[in-house]
Amino acid sequence: MMKLFDSPPSPFCRKVRVLLHESGQTGSVTMVPTTGNPVADEAPFTENPLGKIPCLARDDGGPMFDSRVICRYLDTRFDAGLYPQDRIWDVLTLEALADGLMDAAILVVYESRWRPEQERSATWVDGQWFKVTRALDALNDGWMPHLGGPVDMGQIAVACALGYLDFRHDDRAWRTGREALAGWYETFSARASMQATRPDA
Repeated sequence: MMKLFDSPPSPFCRKVRVLLHESGQTGSVTMVPTTGNPVADEAPFTENPLGKIPCLARDDGGPMFDSRVICRYLDTRFDAGLYPQDRIWDVLTLEALADGLMDAAILVVYESRWRPEQERSATWVDGQWFKVTRALDALNDGWMPHLGGPVDMGQIAVACALGYLDFRHDDRAWRTGREALAGWYETFSARASMQATRPDA
């Protein structure tokens, strides 16, 4: 059986778990709890030389890493249809936008959690959050027609990114001025796959 090195708070790991729920394949992958700590020795370095999660240990090949690679592989393996060919470039671009939002939001957390206080940079944090706000504005202003369409991996990535903002950055009120995106997320986050994968720590 395949193994997924996973941490529930990680929005990148959550993407994979949502895909497994959406495709009805949660029983096909064993979850291996690990850390998302960038300075710990608990990361899966044996499977991924970068030590990043998620990392998928396959039963028919070598390890696979980066959430976009893992999701594309599992979608193909399970014939989930979350990367539809008739709009594949939009799906991939939307997924990349959501992943970039996640990256920036996570780096803001890392700055306060893992960097000594005297080494932290408010300017750097502001720069990362500027990326988040630009991504949110782009989603609200330009991507609503796509978000309102059939479920795909781009939508799942966006929902996981917004869920991470609620989880780690609730005080920043990302919904303000983005009513369309907020309304879409309220509906999408009620899906069973999203409810089953909510971060708990």
